[in-house]
Amino acid sequence: MLERTGIVDLTEHLTDFVETAALVSGLDLVITVDTSVAHLAGALGCPTWILLPYTPDYRWLLDRDDSPWYPTVRLFRQTASRDYATVIERVRVELGKQIGMRQ
Repeated sequence: MLERTGIVDLTEHLTDFVETAALVSGLDLVITVDTSVAHLAGALGCPTWILLPYTPDYRWLLDRDDSPWYPTVRLFRQTASRDYATVIERVRVELGKQIGMRQ
């Protein structure tokens, strides 16, 4: 039996940043690393979780899980250099909570 994940990749159809903005605006949650999409989603006010390296870009400041520039953004930081396993686990747990609240 094939398990359906509910994940659909529409990115192959995007031709410009306006279309990317339209797609992001329709999502329940954006989960990304520090990319232009992270900033776009934050600027659009979309719920966004950003996975950050141990030494992040200066814009994300230090020792906080929110952003003064993007109120709908939540930051998930590495606790050690090159260790995304713990970041992914925290995201997995938090995503499970979000899904549980919707059901």
